[in-house]
Amino acid sequence: MQSTDLGNKESGKIWHRKPSPATRDGIIVNIIHNTSDYHPKVLRFLNVAFDGSGDSLIAGDHQGNIYVFDLYGNRFNLVQRTAQACTALAFNLRRKSEFLVALADYSIKCFDTVTKELVSWMRGHESSVFSISVHASGKYAITTSSDTAQLWDLDTFQRKRKLNIRQSVGIQKVFFLPLSNTILSCFKDNSIFAWECDTLFCKYQLPAPPESSSILYKVFAVTRDGRILAAGGKSNHLHLWCLEATQLFRIIQMPTKVRAIRHLEFLPDSFDAGSNQVLGVLSQDGIMRFVNIQTCKLLFEIGSLDEGISSSVISPHGRYIASIMENGSLNIYSVQALTQEINKPPPPLVKVIEDIPKNKLSSVDLKMKVTSGRVQQPAKSRESKIQTRILKQDLTGNFESKENELSDGLNKKRLQILLKGYGEYPTKYRMFIWRSLLQLPENHTAFSSLIDKGTHVAFLNLQKKYPIKSRKLLRVLQRTLSALAHWSVIFSDTPYLPLLAFPFVKLFQNNQLICFEVVATLIINWCQHWFEYFPNPPINILSMIENVLAFHDKELLQHFIDHDVTSQLYAWPLLETVFSEVLTREEWLKLFDNVFSNHPSFLLMTVVAYNVCSRAPLLNCNLKNDFQYFFHHRNNLDISVVIREVYRLMETTPSDIHPDSMLDAFVALTKGQYPVFNQYPKFIVDYQTQERERIRNDELDYLRERQTVEDMQAEVDQQRVEDEAWYQKQELLHKAEETRRAMLLQEEEKMIQQRQRLAAVKRELKIKEIHLQDAARRRFLKLQQDQREMELRRLDDEIGRKNLARNQEAVAKEMREDADVYRRKVDLEEHMFHKLIETDQTQIQRTQKVIKENMAKAEQACLNNDWKIQTLHKQKCDDLQRSKCYQEVARLLQENRRKETEVLNAMLEEEAKKWKEAEEKEFYLRSEKKTAALSDASRKQFLNREISAAVEHAENPCNKEAPRFQNEQVASSCLPRTSQLNDISEMDPSAHISVNRRTIEWDTTGQDLIKKVRNLRQRLTAQARNRCQTPGLLAT
Repeated sequence: MQSTDLGNKESGKIWHRKPSPATRDGIIVNIIHNTSDYHPKVLRFLNVAFDGSGDSLIAGDHQGNIYVFDLYGNRFNLVQRTAQACTALAFNLRRKSEFLVALADYSIKCFDTVTKELVSWMRGHESSVFSISVHASGKYAITTSSDTAQLWDLDTFQRKRKLNIRQSVGIQKVFFLPLSNTILSCFKDNSIFAWECDTLFCKYQLPAPPESSSILYKVFAVTRDGRILAAGGKSNHLHLWCLEATQLFRIIQMPTKVRAIRHLEFLPDSFDAGSNQVLGVLSQDGIMRFVNIQTCKLLFEIGSLDEGISSSVISPHGRYIASIMENGSLNIYSVQALTQEINKPPPPLVKVIEDIPKNKLSSVDLKMKVTSGRVQQPAKSRESKIQTRILKQDLTGNFESKENELSDGLNKKRLQILLKGYGEYPTKYRMFIWRSLLQLPENHTAFSSLIDKGTHVAFLNLQKKYPIKSRKLLRVLQRTLSALAHWSVIFSDTPYLPLLAFPFVKLFQNNQLICFEVVATLIINWCQHWFEYFPNPPINILSMIENVLAFHDKELLQHFIDHDVTSQLYAWPLLETVFSEVLTREEWLKLFDNVFSNHPSFLLMTVVAYNVCSRAPLLNCNLKNDFQYFFHHRNNLDISVVIREVYRLMETTPSDIHPDSMLDAFVALTKGQYPVFNQYPKFIVDYQTQERERIRNDELDYLRERQTVEDMQAEVDQQRVEDEAWYQKQELLHKAEETRRAMLLQEEEKMIQQRQRLAAVKRELKIKEIHLQDAARRRFLKLQQDQREMELRRLDDEIGRKNLARNQEAVAKEMREDADVYRRKVDLEEHMFHKLIETDQTQIQRTQKVIKENMAKAEQACLNNDWKIQTLHKQKCDDLQRSKCYQEVARLLQENRRKETEVLNAMLEEEAKKWKEAEEKEFYLRSEKKTAALSDASRKQFLNREISAAVEHAENPCNKEAPRFQNEQVASSCLPRTSQLNDISEMDPSAHISVNRRTIEWDTTGQDLIKKVRNLRQRLTAQARNRCQTPGLLAT
């Protein structure tokens, strides 16, 4: 077997010569990881996983170092340092260079073995992840912890689903079935469900196992075709389920050595089409047994009791087995080497008989007779002499060593020679040699029956008397002592039994069976006659020690006698603790290498030798406390010197006082069942047991009576407490009643005061309400008055508009009448001056057209200016309204009054102006009428002159009339605007009508302006009233 130490190397070869695994163990290579730091230590591998090809595997240790081992290329590489322990690994992803690792911080990380970089980091678990199952396609993965299972998409590394369960039902394992789209979930209550991966639809549930073979499932394995499920737990039974029929079709019982199953794994075969027939079963003893589930035959096994397996993984093609050992190393097994004997072809059916060569001896010549002392032999051949001597030598050797032959091929005499030469056994093989020397039977069934009886009553409170820090060590010690107590009654009353068994328990804490049998063998052989004077120390054994000490060192014994130091002080503490208090671990192991290799009297001689070798400090001790301290603490003493002294004492002690004459030779434990141990005064033990039982019963009676008295006392105390509480309650009720009366009086006074205040408030509110009602009434009356005033103004305005319209109609009627008169006059004049009109008609029309265009432009300019004035006035009013809304209420009211006054004054002024203008226009109209009458008379004269002039100047009338017309136009422009308008109206009736229309529009615009001012004033007044009311309401 080759061994490879990774050390601090990041890469290298796995083996340095071609591996040739033996058929016996099949180990290709043993991989260990030792650090070469200042404090060297072994890094334990925790998890291992194969890739899809089966030729590479990945392994992680407890410090987070993850290695990839290429078995085909004989290389290993350090691919990642996670700085924390990994709890699960998976290496069969779709991307071949990536792997998943679950870490101790409950997270899952994906790394690449080529780039050595982090690919993704997945979180979501709240407890340690102990299983990672990858789908056959490599697209999905299921991570399982004790409280949940989560389905991940490995393309996006996002969580798809999460399985939540109740706290009372834990999860054992959730995994994909091989080459299938089915998820199998196994819970701690033995319920197993199958789910569809895509829809998570429950396909089926396996029924409960039969009650006759009901076990709590803890480990599971499925064949490559996904048809058979193997389940096991804390039992030697295996359940095989047919997943297609959803029923239990076989129960396999493992050997009796198997008490619990820790791991299951099917061994793939290239020719079984996925229906695997070989199942690997890892039991509690660290041995993985491979059985055929059809024939139920044990094929082979890996691991041993000394080098147990912690966990194991089989490659997909079934060529390799990777096992993590209990010592933290990693073993790679060759399945081909392990199955070489199984797959050996059968012997041929045809046998060939060969002739005997002539030079060989005949059968008569080979006959020989063995007698006592010498062997008769033929003298023909030299070879026969050699053969005879060998037979004689073998016969003599077998006769001498028959007594010293041990199990497992060891010889006790040779071991003693080795021990005397080196002083101790090799550390690596010490436990194996001890088991061989003590000839331990390893009765698993008998030990299991003792363990199944549970913790003995005498050791229920062991931790109070022996407070051991390690809980595991305390539990193993308790179980071992309980097993000894169940084996023999006396051990339940032996006070020094924990001291005697503790060093062996600490040494064999990982194998309780060996620990129990070692202690039992020690008690049977090296503790002979210890219990004859029970419960006192073994006086006979101590007398033997004292006699030997008196023979070899009388001075030391006399010193003990002088200081009243008996053998119970200088010998018994060493025996009852088997030297564990005065020796270190290495010294103790070295001593017991010699104790187990010699006669049982060797232990007693060791006590004498220890005293003899310590005579110098013992002779200096004069106080009894010093002697007690010396034999209960470690001393500066070389154990090798003590052992040599023991051998000297064994050889020089006379036979009459030698302990070996009084002690029996070594007797091993019987196989199958342990022997009966009754080497103690049965009547004393029975009497003590009876007395103890009586005392226990009396104690129980006393405890019951005390419990009754305590219950009565508790009832009395409770009654007294209840009475006191009742009286206190009465006093409290009385005080509370008085307090309540006082409070009621105070409350009544407060109520009266509150009622008074409430009445005052009501009166104030009533007054305020009356004031508000008055104010509201006044406001309403004012509003009605304002509305009536507005209605009166509206009626006044309407009357004014009607009067204005009537006046306008009258004016228009007068103007129409004047126009009619004028028309008649014009017709007459046209009739009179028809010829004159015909001559200058063209000039007159052109002149009228120019006048009309000028009038239209002037009218349009006037309208535009009026519209702009109105727009500016409206904007100013809007700005004024917006600015006034942000002012204070009082200021707004004052401004409103002021504006109202101004508007009224303006209106009065405007009205006065209007009346004045109307009077002026009326006066002007009368003057114009007079002027018109004069102009008519002058026009008639003018016409008469013109007619005469026209007759005279018929040839060129336009040239003479044009200057005259211009003179008249200039003269008319010097007149007031009203005269111009009247002249224009006399010349054209439409021009006179447009002037009247402008006057009417101006009046309408003034009325609209007055209406807007009124509306603005009303709106400002309403806002002011609302603002005045709001503070009043808040105050109330």
